[in-house]
Amino acid sequence: MMDRNADAPWSKFDPEVYVDLNYRTPLEVDLLIVRLLRDYFSRCFARGVPDSVRGVDVGAGANLYPALSMLPWCEKLLLLEYARPNVEYLERQASSEGYDAVWDRFWDVLREADAYRDLEPRSRFGEIVRVERANLLDLDGQRRWDIGTMFFVADSMSECPDEFRQGVRCFMDVLNEGAPFAAAFMKESVGYRVGEHWYPAHRVNEEQVRAGLEPFTTELEIHDLHHMVRPGHEGMILALGRRNSAVAAP
Repeated sequence: MMDRNADAPWSKFDPEVYVDLNYRTPLEVDLLIVRLLRDYFSRCFARGVPDSVRGVDVGAGANLYPALSMLPWCEKLLLLEYARPNVEYLERQASSEGYDAVWDRFWDVLREADAYRDLEPRSRFGEIVRVERANLLDLDGQRRWDIGTMFFVADSMSECPDEFRQGVRCFMDVLNEGAPFAAAFMKESVGYRVGEHWYPAHRVNEEQVRAGLEPFTTELEIHDLHHMVRPGHEGMILALGRRNSAVAAP
């Protein structure tokens, strides 16, 4: 029997352990992803930034670099997360004390591009970021954002293919037409451990990612990154694109 999203021990997720495992010492693949994010969003806004751009990171978890990659473009930036320990972690990062030093190495990569260079990220992050508890599968598409990210969420919350597809649709459904987006997936993941607890994953490949996203995009580039960061997966997949005008199916 497949583990569904509701079966996972999200209330016991340990964000500090997760950060120690994945981000305390930056992995080369994450730095590569940050460069790709930086360059793609810079191209999307090369002709200027519209007024009142609102951004969203869906399933933000204990990972700030997707939100940091949107920082120059956004007037407001919402971090949506379901696991309560992660919500509390994100609220601490967005407090007046500023986010942890672990994220400075990722900002160093971002600030190599002009749009990021003169921004003071900690004060900006504290000014525009808000954290809200929400389940990806419950997003109804009534609120829309102008730029969005979803990193290791739709594929890393359930073993069930229908919940993976639903998660991708729900993410795309909260983006306005023309919105740039970035989504990342663990390729062929069989699940993952954080501390003492095991969390489910749906095994995806580039073909499945493309099939899930293409109906909702005007442009789509997929990077199949053959970097393994732990046993139990075959790499990472990064998808970059823009939202089209299609209506997401229920």
